[in-house]
Order: sequence, then C-alpha cells, then structure tokens
Amino acid sequence: MMTEKKVGSVTHYYNNLHVATVKITDGELHVGDMIHIDGNTSDFTVKIKSMELDHEPIEVAHAGDIVGIKIDENARKNDTVYIAY
Repeated sequence: MMTEKKVGSVTHYYNNLHVATVKITDGELHVGDMIHIDGNTSDFTVKIKSMELDHEPIEVAHAGDIVGIKIDENARKNDTVYIAY
C-alpha cells in the first residue's frame, strides 16, 4: 500500500493537450514522481514524465508554483493532487 501526501490541486485541465495545471501548495514535486489525482469523478495514479513552469521544462516544482503536467486521463478543476510514496 502506498503512502500519500497532498502536494496541491488542479487549477485547469486542457483536454486537447492532456495537460493539467497544478498549483503546488505543499512540498515539492519532481519529474519521475508518482502522483494520485483524486476528485468527485477523478481517481487515478500517474508517473510525471514532464513538467513545465511558464512553458519551460523543469525537473522540480516548489510550493507556490503553478505547473503544467502531461497526463493520460482527464482531471478536473479542484481535484486534489497527492504524491505517492
């Protein structure tokens, strides 16, 4: 069983790009991390393959950052994002 810690929430989902924008509220998020996105109709886990801040690729996101993360499933505004250990 995985342990989870809340790191942020989805602020927008771009369906045509399969990209979620995530506001990081706690801790850090790294490329390669497993995240769990959970909401009213969302519940899936995905490994972060790429992440962008202001349209520039980054490896680490910090609290306060709003980043774009490419995902395969549909996320929705206000879904909670957890890092899974």
